[in-house]
Amino acid sequence: QVQLVESGGGLVQAGGSLRLSCAASGRLFSSYIMGWFRQAPGKEREFVAAFSLNGISTSYSDSVKGRFTISRDNAKNTVYLQMDSLKPEDTAVYYCAADSSRKRFKALSPREYNYWGQGTQVTVSS
Repeated sequence: QVQLVESGGGLVQAGGSLRLSCAASGRLFSSYIMGWFRQAPGKEREFVAAFSLNGISTSYSDSVKGRFTISRDNAKNTVYLQMDSLKPEDTAVYYCAADSSRKRFKALSPREYNYWGQGTQVTVSS
């Protein structure tokens, strides 16, 4: 079992920054694909950013590329999402997710993840 706990959400003005953290339980953290997703009211959960299975390669959605940065600290079992130049359209609940299957190199769909955090609200005001 893997438990994921997000933190760092909040209210910020457009153009501002936030850093989300996701602390994971378990000794195999470094072998998981870790990703961030978000879900706005009335919309489907969408991919934001993720590490590949090697823990080095990263993927980003086009909407956040160049503004958001995913990073991880394996010693702390934590993955981060640095969000800069925030826009009102970034407003959503942000979820951390883990794919522990080791069946794929990259995971961009919510269906490919088997563990989820509870989510943290990010609100960007205009």
